[in-house]
Amino acid sequence: METTLNTELLAGMLKSKRGDKGLRSLAEEIGNVSAATLSRIEQGKLPDVDTFIKLCKWLNVPSDSFITNESKRKPVSNKEQVVAHLRAERELSRETVNMLIKMIDMAYSTK
Repeated sequence: METTLNTELLAGMLKSKRGDKGLRSLAEEIGNVSAATLSRIEQGKLPDVDTFIKLCKWLNVPSDSFITNESKRKPVSNKEQVVAHLRAERELSRETVNMLIKMIDMAYSTK
C-alpha cells in the first residue's frame, strides 16, 4: 500500500485561495516559503513536509485531506472538494463558511 499526496487538489486550493495575490506576497504571508516553491506546488509538484504543513495551516484544512492510499485510491468527491475550498476561503466569515458547509451537507444528504 503506497501513500501519496493529492498534489492536484493541493495546487487547486492554493490557487483558489491565493486569488489575485502575487506569489511573493503570498510567500511572505505564509512565512518561510519561497515564491518559487509556491509556483512549483501550483504546477503539481510535491512539496517538502514542512512546506506542506505550513500550507495546510494557511489553507485551514487538515493535512489528511490531501493524503491518499494507492491501493484504495478513492477520488476526492465533489462535496469534499467544495468543503475544502470553502474552508480555505478568506473573504467569508468563519460563521458564514460553517453555515454554507451545513447547507452542502443537507443538500448531499437529501439525494
